[in-house]
Amino acid sequence: MIFQEQGLVMKKLIEVSFVVIVLSATAHAQENNHLDVTTVVQKEEVTITDDGETETRLVPAATVTPGERVIYTITFRNIGDEPAENVVITNPISESLTYLDGSAFGPGTVIEFSVDGGTRYADASELTVTENGVSRPASAADFTHVRWVMRNDLAAGAQGNARFTAVLN
Repeated sequence: MIFQEQGLVMKKLIEVSFVVIVLSATAHAQENNHLDVTTVVQKEEVTITDDGETETRLVPAATVTPGERVIYTITFRNIGDEPAENVVITNPISESLTYLDGSAFGPGTVIEFSVDGGTRYADASELTVTENGVSRPASAADFTHVRWVMRNDLAAGAQGNARFTAVLN
């Protein structure tokens, strides 16, 4: 993390980093350079137009201040000549970020979460955490990873997208 002084106000800034992991189920496609995965990290920028209207757009998240939303967009494309089977895209959620409940989406995928550093994945409603010997349903703040599992093969030349939003703590 970086701290930068601007006038009398100290702002906590974070250099946004990410990791996209294509799990072993897709190792064949990845090993043969059949799957190209790109992640773009952005944040919302709100401006006021000359007409006084509010306009929101996504801009690169070079620096993010606490409370700001960070949007991760993962694009994966099958650059091979054969369908890619069992495509799974996993993205950890940094400890400095809190997942925004309900923000993950990915057409044609099943979305799962982990609360244990990526060891076990399940639907958000099925996850629990134990604190001081007491089990409770997991909340979005407990999520450590988000994972998208393609329901079908990814055809040669086809592309998929996945996205989630988190807030800087």
